[in-house]
Amino acid sequence: MPSDRNEASRRRARLTREMLTHAAIALALLAPTRSADADDPFLRHTITVKVAKDVGPAVVNITTERDVRGGGLRPFGRDPFFDSFFRDFFEPRLPRKTQSLGSGVVIDPEGHILTNEHVVARASRIRIAFADGREFDAELVGADPNNDVAVLKAKSDEKLPWIPLGSSEDLMVGEPVIAIGNPFGLSSTVTTGVISALDRSIRTENLTYHGFLQTDASINPGNSGGPLLNAHGSLIAINTAVYQGGQGIGFAIPIDTAGRVVRELIEEGEVSPVWLGIEFQDLTPDLIRALDLPASSAGALVNQVRAGSPAARADVRRGDVVTKLAGRPIRNARSFFEMLDAMVEGQELELRLLRAGAERRASLTAEEVPKAVIDALVRERIGLELQPAVGGGYAVVEVRPGSGAERIGLEAGDLILGINGRALEDGNALRSAALDLRGRSRARIVVARGGGRYHVTVPLL
Repeated sequence: MPSDRNEASRRRARLTREMLTHAAIALALLAPTRSADADDPFLRHTITVKVAKDVGPAVVNITTERDVRGGGLRPFGRDPFFDSFFRDFFEPRLPRKTQSLGSGVVIDPEGHILTNEHVVARASRIRIAFADGREFDAELVGADPNNDVAVLKAKSDEKLPWIPLGSSEDLMVGEPVIAIGNPFGLSSTVTTGVISALDRSIRTENLTYHGFLQTDASINPGNSGGPLLNAHGSLIAINTAVYQGGQGIGFAIPIDTAGRVVRELIEEGEVSPVWLGIEFQDLTPDLIRALDLPASSAGALVNQVRAGSPAARADVRRGDVVTKLAGRPIRNARSFFEMLDAMVEGQELELRLLRAGAERRASLTAEEVPKAVIDALVRERIGLELQPAVGGGYAVVEVRPGSGAERIGLEAGDLILGINGRALEDGNALRSAALDLRGRSRARIVVARGGGRYHVTVPLL
């Protein structure tokens, strides 16, 4: 009996200790007192907070003004007749200004600012504002629409905060990223997410961009041109686009791509288009069978290698099938040239190709397109010999027999005003339009003849 009483006493004591322990824990959790954990820097001073503090001062809000003609003024209401009368006779003489908002980041001690080309396109005035309240005018150093990259320079002698370009070479799907920008004009907004995918292709109305990063970090209108940063605060990309068909999907230009363009723009003011000296045709099912390739094969068939070109020196041959450019798969002839538009002079590139069923590699260096090649493209693809015309556009000097231009009735003396939506204002415009013919099957041309203007579609042979 004494032993039973002792055992019961021990059980009561153990139960009492457990109850006291649980009560102490509950009180510790509920008590509104400071604890050691409240001073733990990792609870509030996170990586994101550190990056925002370090990089935020170098991010700028960009406001642009554009002089436009026309607008919403309608003194006669919405009557179609008076609308037309007022637009034709009055609106062209009434310029007005529009504003747009974007973001940018200062990338060197000289005050160069990296942003998107579409943020500053056709701007008559550019204004930048820092988070500390300082504002300055900025000038456009250069812009490249093919990569949607532009460089500005702050008009200031003050010391400005800046961050260096990082690297996008070793990015991983799933790694955390931080975006800083000015969505909807709300300055210094910080959002976080991860890299959702690499090497995305984005198609717009006029251009296709390759090699973009996809992120779920919240990116909205006004974020364009702002930095995308990794967990170390390194600049890994420039935010550029929001996917309109879905929520939480944004895209950014890898900094390795943007950096090559930045160097060209700062040194030359523009990015000269490059070539490798190869012309292609699409790899059709008939060609796949004729070349004895697997039915699922994709790529572009080399049908011409220009003498003295980078491709000729690298022993690329007619009949080769190019499957990859710089590690990216080639779907067809057009996709090859779209990717080439994003390259710069002097860039080292690798081609993957098939020859007689065996895979080969060819290393090439991109070179600036010679003027003779531009003239040859217009002559070979459209069938026209052109020369600059007084007042703008290009006069047709000769039409090549059997060409697409001859088939639709173009003649010597016609004036070519535009090709595929590009107004032929100068030699640079003609160069861009001619290079854009590569990989296409037809071209839209604006022709002036006898006081009239006509839009025609020319098959490219």
